[in-house]
Amino acid sequence: MKIVFLGSGEFGLPTLQALAREHTVVGVVTQPDRPAGRGGQLKPTPIGEFASTLGVPIWKPEKINTPDVAGAIRSLNADAWVVIAFGQKLGKALLDGVFSINLHASRLPRWRGAAPINAAILAGDAATGNSIITLAERMDAGLVLAQDKRPIEPQQTAGELHDLLAVDGVALVRRVLEQRSHGEEHSEPQDESLVTVAPKLSKSDGWVDFTASAEACRRRVHGLTPWPGVTVMREAKPDHPIKLGRVEVLDTHHQQQDVGTLIDADRGVIASGQGSLRVIELQPAGKRMMAWDEFARGNRPERGERWIGRAACN
Repeated sequence: MKIVFLGSGEFGLPTLQALAREHTVVGVVTQPDRPAGRGGQLKPTPIGEFASTLGVPIWKPEKINTPDVAGAIRSLNADAWVVIAFGQKLGKALLDGVFSINLHASRLPRWRGAAPINAAILAGDAATGNSIITLAERMDAGLVLAQDKRPIEPQQTAGELHDLLAVDGVALVRRVLEQRSHGEEHSEPQDESLVTVAPKLSKSDGWVDFTASAEACRRRVHGLTPWPGVTVMREAKPDHPIKLGRVEVLDTHHQQQDVGTLIDADRGVIASGQGSLRVIELQPAGKRMMAWDEFARGNRPERGERWIGRAACN
């Protein structure tokens, strides 16, 4: 099939790579290059960088729905448009008469919106998956063409789950395109009564509240890793922020210990509102992510010291 691919983030990269092997990609549309790094040099999106190796037309429009851009893309007469994490809304006029599909990282109608992977972990969902939908006027509200399912493991971070779902999406897109080629695609409307929304995250979301249960803290840390990350600080060193990377829930009882208190300096165990939280990986400011043992050797945390979550980001 002749495919136009529209995407920007790394989530769509495994699918674009597979499409380039198995179909004829006739064009790629991605977001414009943006300044990055200390020097502020323009950098292409992950999709744009890979697309440059394909020898096909690449568009990087600020506004995809302008007539000249839309006309150029439509003139390719592709059999299908595959849209994954593109970052701009495609207008009705642009899509008119085009078979277009979108890969979304949730089992719709649960978690429509910008951060479905994070939202699934934050909410404590036991499983998530991908959906392929048609494009609609309302965000992520199209007809469902296919879905898959993957359990969410307690130790998985949002970044790890992102990468797994990105790979899972390849088979799902492949299945829908094959069904389309044989005229066998099947669609189902979403149940609007079951819709939940996953809003876009910001740096201000990077907090944890140790008065909550250890399980709620675990969800927060893993659901926001690697970005925006959960930032904490040791009360005695408020100018040295630390990002928590991976934690574990313990059933340890901590009688007469205030929440946020380090109750085991050797293992990195912090008292929470219910149960305790063991810090497995963390990242001091200006350093790389490291195991608790390595952090403890260089920073000498002491039993009884207080760690602060929410206030660290204020």
